[in-house]
Amino acid sequence: MAGVYAIIETGGKQYRVAEGAMVQVERLDLTPGATVTFDRVLLVGGEGGTRVGTPVVPGATVTATVMAHGRSRKILVLKYKPKSHYRRRLGHRQAYTLLRIDRIEAGGR
Repeated sequence: MAGVYAIIETGGKQYRVAEGAMVQVERLDLTPGATVTFDRVLLVGGEGGTRVGTPVVPGATVTATVMAHGRSRKILVLKYKPKSHYRRRLGHRQAYTLLRIDRIEAGGR
């Protein structure tokens, strides 16, 4: 099933995924090597057409393997208020989980 893709929701964000793709999602509390199944599949597309969920596609699942955990590059957050000598500089590194998409199941038609 080459060319099959899906849009999944995890961590309050939506991601477009395809089989074999590597994707960074919000940190999941799983060990590397574990398998995770996403059932919040919002759209499945490919050669056979596109199925859009309301809000999710019934019976559709995406299976992935946890490859690693990490933290993205640092961003700087500056707060400033004029005329009051208020200045703050903060740094933030967002934690992520790296997933390899193994299989996309479109569910029953």
